[in-house]
Amino acid sequence: MTEEEIILWARLKDRQVGGCKFRRQHSVGRYVLDFYCPARKLAIELDGGQHAESDAMEYDVARTEYLHERGIQIVRFWNNEVREQLEGVLEKIGRILEGKETTPRP
Repeated sequence: MTEEEIILWARLKDRQVGGCKFRRQHSVGRYVLDFYCPARKLAIELDGGQHAESDAMEYDVARTEYLHERGIQIVRFWNNEVREQLEGVLEKIGRILEGKETTPRP
């Protein structure tokens, strides 16, 4: 796990956000999700700078489409958001879990 994943996991585990259980490093087909809430079919992905490169962006789009076809919502955060705005990240995840906000579609 990256430093940012460790930080976020410390706040997601034990049903701390929205009372929902999350798994880390959860496999769906050939993909591994950073964090996954099976009850809400919500994946949380943390991205570093490499995800801004065109090859990685294409891969992420294909991956997102694959997951959406299986009814899984994806919310992505940049690593620096977790480091600098953790409470805002957690609030957004909470709003999505409560159905007050939706995740973007590809």
